[in-house]
Amino acid sequence: MTAISTIPKGSQISPVNERIYHQSNLIGDWKGTWKNNSRPVELKVLNIRGDQAQVEYTHDGHTERGIGSVEGATITYGDITIGTKDGQNAAIEFSTGTAKQDAILTKQADSSGQSSLVGSWSGYSRSNGQSAYFQVVSVDGTDAQVRFSSNGGAIQSGTAIVSGNAVMFGSSKATFTSTDGLNGNVVFQIGHSTYSVPVTKSKIGATSSTSTVNKLA
Repeated sequence: MTAISTIPKGSQISPVNERIYHQSNLIGDWKGTWKNNSRPVELKVLNIRGDQAQVEYTHDGHTERGIGSVEGATITYGDITIGTKDGQNAAIEFSTGTAKQDAILTKQADSSGQSSLVGSWSGYSRSNGQSAYFQVVSVDGTDAQVRFSSNGGAIQSGTAIVSGNAVMFGSSKATFTSTDGLNGNVVFQIGHSTYSVPVTKSKIGATSSTSTVNKLA
């Protein structure tokens, strides 16, 4: 059985699902308006545990709380399904019988900032010819499970220290930082030299099994 990793906000997501679907991107507070009537809609994904997600769905002035089903990069709760590719914008669909509507939602800022660090980051520096890959698999308080590689070399994995918007991986003397959850920087040491490489968060690619929601997001 695949090991379960702790993800921000008390979630448990298997490393396989995180690597393939980036399910932690779904966690957060999503807000927007329905296209057909411009009424506000909000969905909070509080946590994901395996194939279940704890959600709060607010529409027409009232809030429902319950458990949704997680499949790939989407969550279905009752008559609604939400999916995201980049962890910043999401598509939500409501469908019951012949009644259908959809909306594009935007993730609200996370006060902790830590969940935005989770993801796979990679980049190349033209100035020094170095490349870097840094994956934050999970964040739990001041601890993070990470994977790091420079210049296509062997991937190192282990526990790193989280401080604000920085993740410090001491065993390889690499530090990753990001202020907006989309762009970041990795500083690492090779021998007696220190290099800085700009990195961007990888986005989820569409697959043949993605739903209409995933294609819209």
